[in-house]
Amino acid sequence: MSNPLFSLKGRSALVTGSSRGLGLAIATGLAEAGASLILNGVNSDRLQESVAALQAKGFSVTGAAFDVTDEAAVVAAFESFDSDGVEIDILVNNAGIQYRKPIVELDSANWHRVIDTNLTSAFLVSREAAKRMLPRKRGKVINIGSLMSGLGRATVAPYTAAKGGIKTLTQAMAAEWAEHGIQANAIGPGYMLTDMNQALIDNPEFDSWVKGRTPSRRWGKPEELVGAAVFLSSDASAYVNGQIIYVDGGMSAVI
Repeated sequence: MSNPLFSLKGRSALVTGSSRGLGLAIATGLAEAGASLILNGVNSDRLQESVAALQAKGFSVTGAAFDVTDEAAVVAAFESFDSDGVEIDILVNNAGIQYRKPIVELDSANWHRVIDTNLTSAFLVSREAAKRMLPRKRGKVINIGSLMSGLGRATVAPYTAAKGGIKTLTQAMAAEWAEHGIQANAIGPGYMLTDMNQALIDNPEFDSWVKGRTPSRRWGKPEELVGAAVFLSSDASAYVNGQIIYVDGGMSAVI
């Protein structure tokens, strides 16, 4: 019998950017632990394909297509949840993009695009979720950070700034919300086998660097984030707040 501390039965989870990649893997893991899901994405067709695939596995899943960088759209989405009687117990801020360019060649439009998608969206969606969680005195917010939440790397300055911001935004959320029964934490994935990293995976030199630099000597798999996500979503983490758990094969622990 599974430990009831890790059960998510009877809880509703919204996972942003979850029509594919890490978000879909995390959402699937939460569903397997008993949560009902709301998948989110901006591509309606792809979102509905993912919803249908999970429904076919017997999970309780709906889709909510809205742009997490659009404040009005975020507010409207939560007003729609309210109208439908949906209470978000677990929020996973996963939506993110990457853009690689040296700082001196980086234009401000792409800087803002990455910051808005990877950081500001977490603020917007969490703010609306917390407005509903605070009166109920319970809730879980999980922000998806990165190795770049604590380390820099050439050509990814806006991503690094955003993911560093995710770490400290998570701490700020804990400072304000912990006394109200809400736990806000983050997960910091290492180099994962995702579509966003495909160009790096296909680059023999970079692939060799990742495997040589990571104590586990391999890339991570999206489903390997599920354990941390279920833990942070469940009663097992009731006294864990403001933390970032790195799921990176040991990369951030060594020099």
